Amino acid sequence: MKTISYLFAATLLIMSCKQNTQKENKDQSEPVAEQTQEKPAQESWEVLFDGSNFDSWHMYNTGKPVSAAWSIEDGAMVLTPGDLAGNIVTNKAYTNFVLSLDWKISEGGNSGIFWGVVEDEKYHEPYQTGPEIQVLDDERHPDAKAGTTHQSGALYDMIAPSKKVVKPAGQWNNSVLEINHITNKGSVTLNGTKIVEFPVHGEAWEAMIADSKFKGWEGFGMYKTGKVGLQYHGDKVSFRNIKIKELTK
Repeated sequence: MKTISYLFAATLLIMSCKQNTQKENKDQSEPVAEQTQEKPAQESWEVLFDGSNFDSWHMYNTGKPVSAAWSIEDGAMVLTPGDLAGNIVTNKAYTNFVLSLDWKISEGGNSGIFWGVVEDEKYHEPYQTGPEIQVLDDERHPDAKAGTTHQSGALYDMIAPSKKVVKPAGQWNNSVLEINHITNKGSVTLNGTKIVEFPVHGEAWEAMIADSKFKGWEGFGMYKTGKVGLQYHGDKVSFRNIKIKELTK
């Protein structure tokens, strides 16, 4: 009887050890599969300026490195007027994207954010091809008095901001520009509020150009793919936290 009891106990012990081993193997494998399933998709943002260098930029139409007029101060790129000052553009060209950046304009200052910029000897300025999102001291610069389509956040000379959400000169603003030729939609969000919406190609876009100062300009707003540009307009301006995300739908 004792022999049978010992054999029965041994059998139960072996079966228990086997079940525990199977459970442990299962427990070890499950978290890996679970982590793989729940791992969030990586954001496809490309950093264009992180406060440390100008590696993603060059002087417009020259291919030369960013000049000394553009300095880095407290994590921001700062453009100071002078003989070396000028427009800068990204090294890469983009078609469908979301661009996010912070900007701060000096008192009485004027600048801008371009997209669709093409570099060519026949174009001397980025604004000859690239539409502009206005960066301005609305309180002091005379361009703000020329009409609402010249005020901060406007699609320059074409669409005025729907709301006044810009912060005063000397304070940081955040602008988000979306350009999507797949959906034929563009928009500007300033300090968290969408203030401008527009088509980006086709008859409606061409009609907007024809009704602006850019009527008859060869190449203006006609390039779906182009570079992002930051404008030198004779005034001090700062930019920081610049990133871009390309769109596929």
